[in-house]
Amino acid sequence: MNSLRSWIVTDGAAGLVRQCNGLATRLGLEPSHRTVVIRHPWRALPPAFWPSPLSALSPRGDRLAPPWPHLVIASGRKSVAPTAAIRRRTGGRTVTIQIQNPTINPASFDLVIAPRHDGVTGANVIATTGSLHGLTRRALDEAACRHEGEVAHLPRPLTFAAIGGPNRVYRFTQADARDLGRQLGALEGGLMVTVSRRTPPQAADALMKELDPARSVIWQGGDSNPYEGWLGLADSIIVTSDSVNMATEACISGKPVFIAGLPGGSAKFSRFHEALKHGGHARKFEGTLDPAWKPVVLDDATWVAQRVRDRLGDRLSLPGSPSECSGRP
Repeated sequence: MNSLRSWIVTDGAAGLVRQCNGLATRLGLEPSHRTVVIRHPWRALPPAFWPSPLSALSPRGDRLAPPWPHLVIASGRKSVAPTAAIRRRTGGRTVTIQIQNPTINPASFDLVIAPRHDGVTGANVIATTGSLHGLTRRALDEAACRHEGEVAHLPRPLTFAAIGGPNRVYRFTQADARDLGRQLGALEGGLMVTVSRRTPPQAADALMKELDPARSVIWQGGDSNPYEGWLGLADSIIVTSDSVNMATEACISGKPVFIAGLPGGSAKFSRFHEALKHGGHARKFEGTLDPAWKPVVLDDATWVAQRVRDRLGDRLSLPGSPSECSGRP
C-alpha cells in the first residue's frame, strides 16, 4: 500500500462509503474515514448556501481539521461543501475528488466522478457508466467458496435475484412483487434471492409465496450476507431496476445480467439502463434468460483509477498501474 495520507469523507451511508472505498482500493491507498454530520439549519439547505462549510459541521461527527491530507475522496451531498472548503483552505495543496453529482460547479474540486446519466460536464469531470464499488472477480470467487454450501442442494442452473424496492421514482407493491415472483418461479433450476432494506416486508412476503421452497434460498437480512457469494455462484443474475449500485456490481461478475423493471422510473434511470444495454453489459428481463449470452464486463472503478493516475499522478505520487485492467466503459 502507498504511504499517501488520504481521507474518505461521507455521511457514513454504506453506498457512499462503498464507492469511495472502491476507488481508494484500486489506487492502492489505505484512507482514513471521516463521517460528517451537518448541524441545523445548514443540513436543510443546499451546499451552495452554506456560508462557512467547516463551521457547519456538528461535533457529533468527525472533525475536519489540520493536519490536512494529501487527498480527499468524498461522496454524498453532505460532503460537498466541506470538501470544497478543504481545497480552498489548503490553497489546492489537498487534492479533492468528489464522487457523484456535486450539484455545484465541478471546478470546485480537482476531479468529479459522476455517472454519465447525471449529465455533469466539465474539463475535470470523469463520466462513468454506473457507480463505483470495490468488487472484483477475485473477490466474488472467494466469497462464492464461503457460501457454496448454502446452495449445494439447489438444482442447476443457479439464478441469483437481487431485489430492491421503492424509491423516489419507482414503486414496488405487493402486486408487483407477486408478478415478479411468478416470473422468477417459472425459471428453470435453483433460485438465490436477496431482499434489501428498501424492500417492503409485505412485498417480500408476496414474492416468496410464488417460489418453490425446495429449489430456492432466500436471504432477508441478518448476519453473513451472501450477496457477494451468490453473485459469484450464479449462472445468471437478475436485479431490479431501482438500483444503479446493484446493477453495476452485477455487471462485474461476467455473468449474464438482466434488469427486472419496476413500475415508474425516470429519464436518468432510462439513460443508465440504455447505456448498460448499448454497452453489452445487461439486458432487460422479460421472463426468460439466455445463459449462453456472454456480456461485456463493466469495471468503472479500475478504468477511473487509471484516469486519476493519468491526471493526478504527478501531484500525488500514486502507485503504478493496477494488476487488473479493463477498457473504457
